Amino acid sequence: MSIYFHEEQGLFHLQSDRSSYVIQLVRGVYPAHAYWGSKIRDEHVGGLLERRGRASFSPTPFRDDAAFSFDSLPQEYPGYGSGDFRQPAYQVQLANGTTVAEAEYVSHRIYSGKPKLAGLPAVYTEQDDEADTLELKLVDPISGLTIYLSYTVMKSFDAITRSVTLHNEGTENINLLRAMSISVDMKHSAYELLHLHGAWAKERHVHRRKLSPGMQGIESRRGSSSHNHNPFLALLSDGAGEETGEVYGFSLVYSGNFSAQVEVDQYDTTRVVMGINPFDFSWLLEPGQSFQTPEAVMVYSAEGLGGMSRRYHKLYRTRLSRGHFRDRTRPVLVNNWEATYFDFNADKIEDIAKEAQGLGVELFVLDDGWFGKRNADNSSLGDWIVDRNKLPGGLEDLVQRVRNLGLEFGLWFEPEMISPDSDLYRNHPDWCLHVPDRRRTEGRQQLILDFAREEVCDAIAGMVRSILQSAPITYVKWDMNRNMTEIGSASLPPERQRETAHRYMLGLYRVMEQLTTEFPHILFESCSGGGGRYDPGMLYYMPQTWTSDNSDAISRLKIQYGTSLVYPLSSMGAHVSAVPNHQVHRNTSLRTRGHAAMSGNFGYELDLTAFTEQEKEEVRQQIELYKEIRHLVQFGDFYRLRNPFESNEAAWTVVSEDRSEAVLYYFRVLSEGNEPIRWLRTQGLDPEGDYECLEDGQVYGGDRLMNSGLTIPSMHGDFQSYLWQFKRI
Repeated sequence: MSIYFHEEQGLFHLQSDRSSYVIQLVRGVYPAHAYWGSKIRDEHVGGLLERRGRASFSPTPFRDDAAFSFDSLPQEYPGYGSGDFRQPAYQVQLANGTTVAEAEYVSHRIYSGKPKLAGLPAVYTEQDDEADTLELKLVDPISGLTIYLSYTVMKSFDAITRSVTLHNEGTENINLLRAMSISVDMKHSAYELLHLHGAWAKERHVHRRKLSPGMQGIESRRGSSSHNHNPFLALLSDGAGEETGEVYGFSLVYSGNFSAQVEVDQYDTTRVVMGINPFDFSWLLEPGQSFQTPEAVMVYSAEGLGGMSRRYHKLYRTRLSRGHFRDRTRPVLVNNWEATYFDFNADKIEDIAKEAQGLGVELFVLDDGWFGKRNADNSSLGDWIVDRNKLPGGLEDLVQRVRNLGLEFGLWFEPEMISPDSDLYRNHPDWCLHVPDRRRTEGRQQLILDFAREEVCDAIAGMVRSILQSAPITYVKWDMNRNMTEIGSASLPPERQRETAHRYMLGLYRVMEQLTTEFPHILFESCSGGGGRYDPGMLYYMPQTWTSDNSDAISRLKIQYGTSLVYPLSSMGAHVSAVPNHQVHRNTSLRTRGHAAMSGNFGYELDLTAFTEQEKEEVRQQIELYKEIRHLVQFGDFYRLRNPFESNEAAWTVVSEDRSEAVLYYFRVLSEGNEPIRWLRTQGLDPEGDYECLEDGQVYGGDRLMNSGLTIPSMHGDFQSYLWQFKRI
């Protein structure tokens, strides 16, 4: 058991392989945060919480306890209205209009395993002995609000998951105004805040700054996790780097509107609160009803950002991602989008597939434009019927022609969208998100279907199901190309309209659960204009995501580096595209484009028939190389070595779990005159082992490669790269 309860002291000690998390019951009923950090022996966890009397502007609710104030107590799940003036984790409005609630601890449960979350994605266990769970029951006796705080210790994964269930056991309605997944009060504010920000075509750029007094944080109000901010942040101790220093990671398993806020208060303590964005959110709890928050995953690392990342990678790769492809290497693919856009027919697709087969590609993916009257992005979303003008023999004929070449076949969908110029919209104009008497704002000339409505979800799932049953399709790219406006549902009464955005996510998750369960042989990849919904919630249903619509190799160095802070390489779609690049118009060598794309799930997004014979031979060699190393890329331990946000270089390595082999990548962006000799030190190898470099046959000690390193070969021109393979002998 990894959870200990010391009844006399009112202490709960949650202990993983390398960390401890301690909760202290203050006055026997108020769960307070006492410690989170490196592992402490259980017999020494007492006395970690100290309370002192404060000035009169921090109210003291109990006359017999001058040291008690909600305003300074490090609470596990703080409410609003009883003297804590910091950001609350939950807030309710009662039937009498008031917003004060004070939930007190009444009981707890400790048990092996981890419960599922109703209707929501979450980390899971395969055996109960992988995890232990603590459930604290808190009750506000006046309103009847009951709160269940769930903490699961993923023992060997060195992570703690948290979620909350709020239940109305009273006799009157309770309106939830805020229901966050976690709140953690840290003892000081000497941290840096790190998060991932960006925009379309430049997602998940690393931003790091010192905490300052007051509020700071990130959020999405866009109806999805968004290109702009990822549902992740980390607090870094002073001087923490890639492999040293303390790092506290917070990651939300959710794909909709979220908020992650950090508050430094008057006493120089730090509160982190994360969950569903309370902006434009409320949820009506009638008597007997419950609300389940999404799950948050907390990781502590004393080995810097790299240690944090490798914990997230292992957990998300093996206990968040699911299904047939979780532990299988992913196929090398070619996608026709940048080769043809909407202008294709069956013969053109077959020509690209023939070329792909000769180069070693394993999967052909047909992107947008195969359905309805879809000759541009202004029509037919929702009309999931094959366009017989482009594909006279239907999908069945095209799929068979591609499979006859020895390739698998994949297909693009955008199931959540509807075009105003579509038969579906003409028949069901109320099926989109909309507000009465308001304009229906379009994005990319499309509207969003109301997945808060069960009949809409069922209809769309039925259409997609019919297509997937019509032919042997083994891959689906699930796209979503706009954010929400006029967020309202024709199916909900006025008092529940602010539930629409979250009900949409619940509906979407239900549809994804149905389809991925019914078609376990299909590899699903999520996409939202690239990485606009790259989050743990999606990974639960789809084990990989199209990392960015920006496929430029140099842009991808930063995008993929930032993504790797939380997400494993096995989740990143990365393709070689044409030059000049269609997004930034940059020319880079086929070699550099290949090395950048080989840092994820590898493929091509261009017209293979346009290659010269020399280029085709280089592509054959790239594919052959990737097939040799993809088990490493997709399942190995990842180490970042050079930071492209801080220098003219990027470098990383992936090492097998048994440290018997590794692949090492180096990229230099711009050349310089009379450049110095540079060395690159790697990580993760066995210091006592000897490794053969497959590029030149030389043998190096693991200690030499990690402590002294290799000289970087002389390179000429901008945008250069190099790749080394090592095997232990």
